[in-house]
This record gives sequence, structure tokens and C-alpha cells, in this order.
Amino acid sequence: MKMSGKNCFFIGHRDASEEIYPLLYAAVEKHIVCCGVTEFIAGHYGGFDRLAAKAVKMAKYDYPEVKLTLLLPYHPAEQQIPIPIGFDSTFYPNGMEKVPRKIAIVKANQYMVNHSDFLIAYVWHPVGNSKTLIEYAKKRERKGLIQITTLQHLTFNTDK
Repeated sequence: MKMSGKNCFFIGHRDASEEIYPLLYAAVEKHIVCCGVTEFIAGHYGGFDRLAAKAVKMAKYDYPEVKLTLLLPYHPAEQQIPIPIGFDSTFYPNGMEKVPRKIAIVKANQYMVNHSDFLIAYVWHPVGNSKTLIEYAKKRERKGLIQITTLQHLTFNTDK
């Protein structure tokens, strides 16, 4: 996947709550203004993906040059996905045709880590596919191949 500008992918746990939205929106805006990101790529299989897409859709009001692409882990002929409202396009990674269905999401995410300039991540579980992918992305970051922004898990002290 080669785009005309810089791109940013999102990875995070599917059970992310709405509480992180302000941090996520701020990270999206920072990537647009400070890093020159013009395209964001998001999945659509969980809470974090939904929040990431929402943040980019909102940012597009102030930055209309920004594009939002939906990552498709399954071949479009197998599972037809219309372009959702607020997205500009869909993308199915080259070479995914032979990937077994049960690992398609993981492989599509890994493809994007390999082809993205930036990654915004929200990983707070000690295990899982998101955690594994972040460890992989960190190896690429040490080689200067990607820049990772990690959103911190919010905890609130209810003791007063």
C-alpha cells in the first residue's frame, strides 16, 4: 500500500471503552498537524477500531484533506463490505488470498504495520493479538521503520 502522503494505522483491544476517545482524538489531530499524516487506516472489529474511525471522521471536519480507509481482512468477493459512511475507501492487502480465515485479521494488521509510517496503539491487556502486534511493531520502530504512539489506559480513583 503506497499513498501520496504519510499514513497511520490503529491497533487496540476490541473492548476499549469510550473513556479513551479524548486521548485518541488528540493523537489523531497531532498526527495530522505535527506529523503530516493524510491517510488513516482502521479496521472494524471492535471498540478501539470504532473509536479510531470516529476520531478520524471528526477530524476530517477541520482537516478535509485527510482520508479514512477501512482495512479488509477478508477478500471482498468472499465478504462484501460496502464503504461505511465517513470512510473514503476500503483496502484489501495484496497476498492475503491464501491466508487462512482464522488468522486473516492478524495477518492484515501485520501487513499494515509493515506498510505504515505511524501506529496509534491502545494495548493494556498483558496478552492477545494486539499485544503481540505491538511487540512486533516495536522491533520495526527500533529500526526506524515506524513511529508508535501508545495511548495509556485510563484508570480513575473512585476513593474520596
